[in-house]
Amino acid sequence: MSEQEAHQTNEGKLTRRKLLQGGGAGLCLLFLSNLLGCSPPTETEETDKQERPDLDDPRESILQQKKGFTNPTAARWFSEVDQDMIVCQLCPKQCELEDGERAPCRVRENREGVGYTLAYGNPALIQEDPIERKPFFHVLPGSRALSISTAGCNLDCKFCEVWDMALEYPENVYAHDVPPEKVIQHAEESNVQSVSYAFGEPVIFYEYMWDIAKLAKDAGFLNVAHTAGYIRPEPVRELAPLLDAANVDLKSFDDEFYRQVVGGELSPILDSLKILRDEGVHIEITNILIPDLNDNMDMIEQMCQWIADELGADIPLHFARFYPLYKLSELPRTPVSTMEEARDIALKAGLKFPYIARVSEHEGENTFCPGCGEKIIDRVGFVIDEMHIDNGRCAFCDAEIPGKWS
Repeated sequence: MSEQEAHQTNEGKLTRRKLLQGGGAGLCLLFLSNLLGCSPPTETEETDKQERPDLDDPRESILQQKKGFTNPTAARWFSEVDQDMIVCQLCPKQCELEDGERAPCRVRENREGVGYTLAYGNPALIQEDPIERKPFFHVLPGSRALSISTAGCNLDCKFCEVWDMALEYPENVYAHDVPPEKVIQHAEESNVQSVSYAFGEPVIFYEYMWDIAKLAKDAGFLNVAHTAGYIRPEPVRELAPLLDAANVDLKSFDDEFYRQVVGGELSPILDSLKILRDEGVHIEITNILIPDLNDNMDMIEQMCQWIADELGADIPLHFARFYPLYKLSELPRTPVSTMEEARDIALKAGLKFPYIARVSEHEGENTFCPGCGEKIIDRVGFVIDEMHIDNGRCAFCDAEIPGKWS
């Protein structure tokens, strides 16, 4: 490479970084906000959308929304208790439902002794975005994913970031009419390499995710999920062969926190993580640090040691910054110093890839080779500035780096 070419290459890198640091960041935020497409349609637009959209054009279907659209579908993971009652076996709550009763997750119900889901083919969110946003730092860096989510959740987090979708009944949200085959058609016509079940809780739309994932795998896409992991062993084992990667929210290592703040229990999440590991799914973990609620460093040390001992030191761990919202809007955002302390604890516990998430341009959002210590992925927010990984190995010392790189 000539000196002039080298200068142009370096100049290009600087320009990209400056774009994200300066005024271009506003353009990126504007682009992402437009991409979400979450604004309810106007009264005039609603009138134009009474008919089912022409799904021959999957991109056109993304633009069509209808409030309260559902597609009731007979669901799996129900068993009969008696003539009038069934029990849902999908998540650890194992809700018993009488005829006409709906589960607290808001989407699974008993219709004359048959279990139905109202979260099938009606995503409240469908969008293309960077894989790093899930977050996945060891899966196809720099690529884009097609993300899908529906209304409903089997937990009730007081800090939910998508409460207006996940903690709502499907009748109350604007949804798209997109059956599984149209999701894949859209993915094929887009510049994406994976289908992501994220933002809301994919456990809730298990049957929809399952049918999409089968088609996606056949079409050559990776299947990735960001989940709270609150699911019973049998369903997660059955889903695992279709999943390439899962980022599991380990929201705390304290059972009381799970009961009081999340509305669940800790042990099923730990079981899900071990099952995913045993089934060969690439795992990453996100731990959101909430001031005064789950940022006790002794507990974080226990969590990191459990991850190292039970799952392996190669598991990427994302310490995510908390921002005040929903029912915890009175709390402050997480101090960066708290996140740095947590990352130091993770490193001392032997974890090789602890990250600081949601703090752009922090050194902790980059990937370092555990063999030679060189920076092998340089990130600026969701953008990859430089990467030095060749066929899953460090370009400097040839150490193997765990992940899905192709």
